[in-house]
Amino acid sequence: MVKAVYIHIPFCASICTYCDFAKVIKNKNWIDDYLKALKIEIEENYHGEIIDTLYIGGGTPSTLTLEELDKLFQILKIFNLNKEAEITLEANPEDLTFEKCEFLKDKINRLSIGVQSFDDKILTLLGRKKININNLLLVKKYFKNINIDLMYGFNEENLDILKNDIQKLLALDIPHISAYSLILEKHTKLYINGYKLLDDSTVNEHYIENTLKKHGYIHYEISNYAKKGFESKHNLTYWNNDHYYGFGLGASGYLNDERYENENNLTKYLNGTFNKERHKLTRLETIQNEFILGLRKLKGINKNIFKEKYGLNLQDIKVVKELLNQSLLKENDEYIFINPKYLYLSNEILVNFLENDLLK
Repeated sequence: MVKAVYIHIPFCASICTYCDFAKVIKNKNWIDDYLKALKIEIEENYHGEIIDTLYIGGGTPSTLTLEELDKLFQILKIFNLNKEAEITLEANPEDLTFEKCEFLKDKINRLSIGVQSFDDKILTLLGRKKININNLLLVKKYFKNINIDLMYGFNEENLDILKNDIQKLLALDIPHISAYSLILEKHTKLYINGYKLLDDSTVNEHYIENTLKKHGYIHYEISNYAKKGFESKHNLTYWNNDHYYGFGLGASGYLNDERYENENNLTKYLNGTFNKERHKLTRLETIQNEFILGLRKLKGINKNIFKEKYGLNLQDIKVVKELLNQSLLKENDEYIFINPKYLYLSNEILVNFLENDLLK
């Protein structure tokens, strides 16, 4: 059953250093045409299911004017939203003016803000503007459910910079923090310019985890921390390997055991060519995804739910047995999960589920 929708708004006020070049500089004519195409795509493909989570992301949607945002939310009225639906909008800190908060307060109930760092040197490296803390204080008057993205792993970063970032987040009392190690994706300016990552971010990761846990945050997914009750319902859709719609340029979705990717050429998308690739997953691929996604959760994979889905006992799968014997995985009565001592090896652990036949 499909209960989640992702809407991709790929327009940026400018291209940041770490942004993919596929994101599009704002152009009023393109935005109007894009919203028209988005409306058509949704009308042609959405089948009226009750939606529990709606996530509006991209490059980011907060750069749209009030008029453009109004057009977007008129389109989104097509969705049959659960009365308790989680509705998230991604935002840049500098976009969060009084006028936009006033506009958004009755339309969304969660904000995800791309702060990345409060340090001016790091922000300059990323091509980002200096953070105005007053914007974040303003947002807190309008919304209780707020996420802030924090990025670490820069060569320029020392532990003092990270500590300062964390202390500022704690002072703001933000209920959800996503902490991501910088990754150099192809087609980004940092990658093209040959930027070198910090050799080892383990110390930084341990500091983030230990500090946030001391202040009442639950480490519920490898990169995510939340106060109780503020876990991201939408992102849990992905990690639970559940189905979801993806609408917009370059968006991806997962429906009827088929993963799809939308067209990422703006001209083609505006002309009505929405879908680019579709792939029907085999049983093996679906189970592999269950492990790759589900083991990102600190709680891990529920044994009973896994058996209901696939007719298999988790602990009987050869790779799982081996990883349990090596203490890389642990189990309790309900779940199998990555040993918290080895979270920093999560990628090395998860690759085992791609390199081995899980059905033998």
